[in-house]
Amino acid sequence: MPVPDEPRRIRFGVNYTPSRGWFHHWLDFDPDAVRADLDALAALGLDHVRVFPLWPLFQPNRTLIRPRAVEQLVQLADAAAERGLDVAVDGLQGHLSSFDFLPAWTRTWHRRNLFTDPEVLAGQEEYLRTLAAALADRPGFLGMTLGNEINQFADRPHPDPDRITGAQAAAWLERMLAACERGAPGRAHLHAAYDAAWYLDGHPFTPAHAARLGAMTAVHSWVFNGTAQRHGPAGVATEQHAAYLIELSKAWARDPRRPVWLQEVGAPAPHIPEDRAARFTTTTVANSLDCQEVWGITWWCAYDVSRSLADFPELEYGLGLLTEDRAVKPVGRAFAEQAAHWRDRPHRPPARTTALVVDVGDAEEAPHRSVCAPGGPVFEAWARLAAQGARPALVLAQLATDTAYLTSRGITEVCTPDEVGQ
Repeated sequence: MPVPDEPRRIRFGVNYTPSRGWFHHWLDFDPDAVRADLDALAALGLDHVRVFPLWPLFQPNRTLIRPRAVEQLVQLADAAAERGLDVAVDGLQGHLSSFDFLPAWTRTWHRRNLFTDPEVLAGQEEYLRTLAAALADRPGFLGMTLGNEINQFADRPHPDPDRITGAQAAAWLERMLAACERGAPGRAHLHAAYDAAWYLDGHPFTPAHAARLGAMTAVHSWVFNGTAQRHGPAGVATEQHAAYLIELSKAWARDPRRPVWLQEVGAPAPHIPEDRAARFTTTTVANSLDCQEVWGITWWCAYDVSRSLADFPELEYGLGLLTEDRAVKPVGRAFAEQAAHWRDRPHRPPARTTALVVDVGDAEEAPHRSVCAPGGPVFEAWARLAAQGARPALVLAQLATDTAYLTSRGITEVCTPDEVGQ
């Protein structure tokens, strides 16, 4: 089994939800408030933030990318760098906390498919390239994520999806990633999907896209997807859901060394009760870091949403590491303790030698990927193995007898879900 040349240094960061005005702060951008927010995040010992421009505010017309908005984004990145925080930037926002933010030139009277219309594609390309180019010379700029869970616009349960095929999804991803690379060559540009990509049969964005396109794989772990409802807040499957997604991504990755970024994870109430949130944080981080090739963990989110803002789903209000008054919550202390624990420690967990077979049909389109979802045979068998103290990996059925491949991942034993006892 190949030994990594050197252990990774785990990155700990947070998705930056401003304490004042949420993402609407771009309308009244206040550098002093941003600096105060970043001071509090740096004090937790974090090393990066993920930042979210609102697409309609930055590109209100297809041929107008507002220079002042781009300047404000750069100001934010510079303020973060002054505090030792690197910056990852999402481009096409897109979708955030149940709200859609799409420019008027893609909707209603100008309705055009977000993923296939030639003019929309050209506008998106130029927007992503422009943001990347504006940040390219900033040493703390990590790279672009195309958008936040933009796959939700392509399928149910979105109330008005822009339908596409898997091939069209792949073409869109490749074209947009290339635009980011033109703007900032050599940075870590990637894309991010919510878990329909891994769990929903027929969804056009696939596990193969997630695990093979872009500089690394991003996973978003939310246990309100049926996991906590089925297994409870203290269930092994709940506390290991993030680790499961990390390992599931590895089943599709062509490169065993491909980095995986746990880009979103949080402790949503009431699925995770407030008095268990700190424990959930600690166990989720520990379990995730029992997986190889983890790039980092970025908590959702920085600050609680103010109760003065209306119409958010109830669970969205209390997800912050800090309150809107910048007071550190128990979740924030727990996450900071994990960051401090790992700051100078090498990350080199042992290989997972037992692998569970994942049979989703064709590996590229994954027509039966719901077997991997909570309640599905792969998910539940993996959870049973984990509850027994095992450290299961996952392997595609097409590779389950490939000795060279298994050896490259350190796998010595393979079993099917049917072979895992109830």
